[in-house]
Amino acid sequence: MRPSQKNVILDAAIRVTERDGITGLTLESAAEEAGVTKGGLMYHFRTRDDLLVAIQKHLTRSWEELLEAELGKPLEEATERETVAAYTRVGAHGAASKADLAFMVESATSPELAAVWDDHITRWAPPPASAEPHDIDLLLARLAVDGLWLLAATSPIPLPEPVMAALRARLAQLTEGESDKAE
Repeated sequence: MRPSQKNVILDAAIRVTERDGITGLTLESAAEEAGVTKGGLMYHFRTRDDLLVAIQKHLTRSWEELLEAELGKPLEEATERETVAAYTRVGAHGAASKADLAFMVESATSPELAAVWDDHITRWAPPPASAEPHDIDLLLARLAVDGLWLLAATSPIPLPEPVMAALRARLAQLTEGESDKAE
């Protein structure tokens, strides 16, 4: 099946963002990367802001697919602990990209982009409901995997696999409620 022109453009815009950063992403650069005219791109995305919001939705849809596969059941049937565990397992295996990071940073100053990401993250790794140790453990796991994502996106030197394996094991302890057993 031939991919839709809209998805071809979104994937091309993500490649531009990976390569040139979000400031290098223009309607012209996305059109050129996608092999379409600027008018062809503007048929789907009238403005750069429209394109940015569509990319953010496209990126979060990709995350949703990975997370749903990892969870192994519908999100509505999962506990908070199960959703955060799925989020940390996916994140600890390097699923995030430089484009994801660029859009997260851009979300800090764009309410439209922030709304897309906030909807996604509150379903998969919501803020703690209390200061109880199990809620704090889930938050720590989320913050740790977000930090791993930042490290991978900004550092050319990957962590050694034994270190990553130990981090994944510790994250599993936090999300599975076994942090006391690790002491």
